Amino acid sequence: MSPLNVLVIGAGVAGTATAILLAERGIDVDLVDVKADVSTSGSGITLQGNALRVLRDLGVWDEASSHGYCFDTVGFRAPDGTLLAELPDARTGGQDLPATMGMHRPTLARILLERAASLGVKARFGVCVHALDHDDAGVTATFEDQTTGRYDLVVGADGLRSRTRSQIGIDVGPEGTGMGIWRVFAPRPDTVTRTDLTYGGSCYIAGYCPTGRDTLYAYLVEDAQDRSALTPDEALETMRTLAADYHGPWDDIRDGMTDSSRINYTRFESHVVDGPWHRGRVVLIGDAAHSCPPTLAQGAAQALEDAAVLADVVAKHHDIDDAMWQEFTDRRLERAKTVVDSSVQLGRWMLDHEQGDVPGLMHRISEMLTTPA
Repeated sequence: MSPLNVLVIGAGVAGTATAILLAERGIDVDLVDVKADVSTSGSGITLQGNALRVLRDLGVWDEASSHGYCFDTVGFRAPDGTLLAELPDARTGGQDLPATMGMHRPTLARILLERAASLGVKARFGVCVHALDHDDAGVTATFEDQTTGRYDLVVGADGLRSRTRSQIGIDVGPEGTGMGIWRVFAPRPDTVTRTDLTYGGSCYIAGYCPTGRDTLYAYLVEDAQDRSALTPDEALETMRTLAADYHGPWDDIRDGMTDSSRINYTRFESHVVDGPWHRGRVVLIGDAAHSCPPTLAQGAAQALEDAAVLADVVAKHHDIDDAMWQEFTDRRLERAKTVVDSSVQLGRWMLDHEQGDVPGLMHRISEMLTTPA
């Protein structure tokens, strides 16, 4: 039997991880992305233990952990900086992995792409898929330069605004949840050695995550609003003003917030394709299939779980058939939907100023995620 031939659209975390795991199983993989360089955008990323478990399976854990910052506790502070509690964080990847790792997102992208290349994945960038024509035997992809390729399987890992999702006739897409988030990538002061969260003050949440020996990313969550008219310098000043309501390590972080190019503002969005994520031999994964606000820090982790399960079922079934799709749906849909719904619920409680059962929800999610998908 000749090896399967797979096209992965999107070279973010989900797509590159899928390419790696398929290539490790002897499957031929083409990886394309519309961006000319996917390893230059983004600030920091928080990776929970279930994400670290997949990084280990990808063969990149040693290198990733050498560039990231690992920790096993989470702190809770008052706006004045007073430490209210320091609690053990759930080790959802198992006791032999840290609870959490912060990392510079572009560095993770580079590590994954280098791993994919070492396995023979053929990557092309600045490439857009113009059309997908699928039949029972395979999929013909037509690229914008009018070249074509014939594939047994196409994986749409092209993010929130997935073009693949539209091309296969799925009209579900992300919608705002009512919150917006400021992020900054900045120097890490010695006072920051883990994630600390503050609820209240001028924002719903003020938090930070160390991403390396010398770096961190910090974030402030507010009501969603149109910030698009702000110049970079105005955006920096706006975030500095909001951050002035928080103290303790925030005083040191704020002193390092000087580069306006490191500021980013986005709105929380959420969606789930609530049903099979495939049409014929084209399947969606990662943010193309589901997205959640970062209240549970599970976006990248769920994308990595998608990749791990998809590669597993493809290798197990040796064919793209109904049994394979059923197993993939059974293992991923309800789990991802639960994470998305829970992430949205955490934000809804804050927006409604309601005292929900946050500890209970967090415990249930951690228990679920500790078992591999």
